[in-house]
Amino acid sequence: MTDPVSFAAISGAALGAVGMGMANEAGRSAWETAGALVRRITGRAVPAPRRAAELEHVAALLREGAERDPELARMWERFAATLPAGARPAGTPRLPAASRHFTDRRAALRLLDREADRRFDGRPRVALLYGPEGIGTSATALYFGGRRAEDFPDGQVHVDLHGWSSQSALTPAALAGRVLRELGLPEGDIPHAVDDRTARWRRLVADLRLLVVLDHAYSAAQVRPLLTSAPGVLTLVTARHPLPGLDAVPVALGPLASRDARRLLTHFAGPEAVAAAPEAAKDLLGRCAGSPYALRTAAPLLSAPLRSAHAAPGPGAPGAEPVTALTESAYRALDADAARLYRLLALRDWPHVDAGTAAWATRPDGDPDADPAPAAALLGVLTDRGLLEPAGPDRSDRYRFRPAVRRHAELLARQEDGPRACAESVARVVRGYADLAERAAHRALPQSWRVPAPAAPGPYADPAEALGTLVRETANLAEAVQAAVDAGDRAAAVRLARSLWPLQLKAGRHAEAVPALRAALRLTATAYDPGAAPALRDRAALRFQLAMSLTELGEHEEAEAGFRAAAEDERTAGHIRGHASVVEALGLLRLRQWAGREALAFFDEADALYGTIAPGDDGHADLPRARPLVVRHRGRALRVEGRFEEAIALLDTAVAAFQDIGDDYNRARALTDLAEAHELAGAPAAALPLIDEAIALLEAQTAAYPLAYARSVRARCVTP
Repeated sequence: MTDPVSFAAISGAALGAVGMGMANEAGRSAWETAGALVRRITGRAVPAPRRAAELEHVAALLREGAERDPELARMWERFAATLPAGARPAGTPRLPAASRHFTDRRAALRLLDREADRRFDGRPRVALLYGPEGIGTSATALYFGGRRAEDFPDGQVHVDLHGWSSQSALTPAALAGRVLRELGLPEGDIPHAVDDRTARWRRLVADLRLLVVLDHAYSAAQVRPLLTSAPGVLTLVTARHPLPGLDAVPVALGPLASRDARRLLTHFAGPEAVAAAPEAAKDLLGRCAGSPYALRTAAPLLSAPLRSAHAAPGPGAPGAEPVTALTESAYRALDADAARLYRLLALRDWPHVDAGTAAWATRPDGDPDADPAPAAALLGVLTDRGLLEPAGPDRSDRYRFRPAVRRHAELLARQEDGPRACAESVARVVRGYADLAERAAHRALPQSWRVPAPAAPGPYADPAEALGTLVRETANLAEAVQAAVDAGDRAAAVRLARSLWPLQLKAGRHAEAVPALRAALRLTATAYDPGAAPALRDRAALRFQLAMSLTELGEHEEAEAGFRAAAEDERTAGHIRGHASVVEALGLLRLRQWAGREALAFFDEADALYGTIAPGDDGHADLPRARPLVVRHRGRALRVEGRFEEAIALLDTAVAAFQDIGDDYNRARALTDLAEAHELAGAPAAALPLIDEAIALLEAQTAAYPLAYARSVRARCVTP
């Protein structure tokens, strides 16, 4: 055995790595096995650690137990040595293309060069580019990245933080997930809890030469968790204002110099247009006041048709900022249909809009399958006039407003369309997203009773395409939930929130789902008869979904309270299947906490509830699969408790039940559990044929994470 100090260090590192990997099934299985080993080595029940100090305490207990029994120490070392390796980033991320017409900013680029080339002294390399809206902070960061691309051979990560307001800004957890995805980490290897995500980020980039652009930050607290002292990493943050508390090189951007402003307008409008209308060009340059965005928006106003139709566009409100003033001029040059779309799209802060959103906002009938081509053409007009911009480099069909432009459009909508038309437009968009979400969710999880059945099937070739749609629309679905809540539309809020279940279960988007679920739950508490069974079931479903995500995010106390409230709602509504499912989830929470005895009690209660579902009752058709799953869970709980003989008997039963119903995937998972029980009991020879059978089944299923873990179990069985 290694010396005690090294053993404790190895144990702590292994526990930390396993805990960080619980985003996928392999990680969750390894965590339970770690609990069983800790109990066996220490000789007593030990609560699962959740913080660094608790990890160190458990590692010290393992060291003490290992000193008493070297054979158990070797068992732990085999476990730690054979854990599935976490995935490495795939590919080399690159920044979006910089503007072809970038000009000026020489002083800013010198400051950025100085920070990038600074001799490393242990301090993070960080610069903050800030200035008023439309001044070009993002363009400067992207230009710098393109100019210095060879200095960052491991990639250039770009994330839009949506920091227009506290409501729209990405949370630290969502931001950490985004940077890991941008780096190319597979979804199943991205931890759920924010601390685990940031720790994984720092480990991954420790030896990389990487540029990180965090665009449109709202606060220092939003970005601080991602700052790293890795010597090869340079972080550029952009914001509209200085960010107090952010230790970074400040790089303030102001208006372009007159010569550079004229050069940029000439680039955007063309030299012929500027030469043909020198007085109009001079007027526009004055009104743009050196704002690159305003200059781009002003350029179409120099075209001959627009000059003749709007010979003297007004300067906007007295004292208006350049972006607002030029937005008003561009708006007045629109035809009636484009102008109406511009106004109605701005009534909510949609993270992006597309032809579907545009059609819902403007079409009175709200038909979800109507031709979106006319709306797509109008979106093109708004983009050409600078009133919308592409939502990202890979989003050619999706657009977004700049904050000042959206404020301008929303104010016009309130004034010109009136409260009723505005409310009806938002309601149509909310219903459109609810229809889309239900159709995609049902196709992504066609057998799940937790997903509401749509009125009509969706246009998705397979579950993967449907899940991809939900992932792409996650941010808009969250905004649609909030819009429904603000309007008091309980039915739409519940439909949208319940349709998030595949995003939670299959895509791991827990950090993104939690705010939407909380908002929908607040509405269900006030907007319906609390004694009505359908309403109780809706509330129970949302409480269950929220508690499941809180479990994954490490908020166990709140998760347990949510599960218990959901169980009471299901019991009061007389919904046995839902009641049993929530009790089962409480058992799984206890398993995660290494509390095997309590988990077993919950699983026994769930099984008893399933046993009361009679033929013809809701959920009876699910019993052939649901009850063997509970048997498997009971076996896992007994394994955590060290009751290996009883665990083996139950897991044998589960394997046979899954074989009888032809469920090869769950049979393979139960076989893996059974093999582990034999191995933990000191009988690796008995485990070997079982784990080989599991591996063969999982290879046929192409189930990557369970397969990786099964192979690690086999490695433990054959390692001396």
